[in-house]
Amino acid sequence: MTRHGSPQDGAKMPSQRQLRAGELVRHALVDILRREELRDEALKGVDITITEVRASPDLKTARVYVAPLGHGDREAVAAGMNRCAGFLRGRLGKAIDMKFTPELRFIADDRFDQASRIDALLAQPNVRRDLDPGLADGDEE
Repeated sequence: MTRHGSPQDGAKMPSQRQLRAGELVRHALVDILRREELRDEALKGVDITITEVRASPDLKTARVYVAPLGHGDREAVAAGMNRCAGFLRGRLGKAIDMKFTPELRFIADDRFDQASRIDALLAQPNVRRDLDPGLADGDEE
């Protein structure tokens, strides 16, 4: 980390303004999805969660991370949401008070699968034994 809290690899941390705008857009999109019925075939009968919205520094674009709740194809849901992006942007413009309504880019979020994979690794007996010293002592008695 550098003196101002940004990583040394050149990537900048989001500003408070970007974080606030991202949360504003996320909450508005959740409300829109709750009220509106999207006509895209890939989105029929699928409950969608918006896990995060990352606004660009100029707040003109937003990367929206989406995942289906329960079972569903993440990539198909993201593609369907991208097809509905113009419609959603129009509804978003009426719902938020920002100078510009950001262009929406939907991205499939795979963090839930990664977390499940890590949980499965940590649940393996040899890893649990290494993580909990009490298990190793209890096995030797």
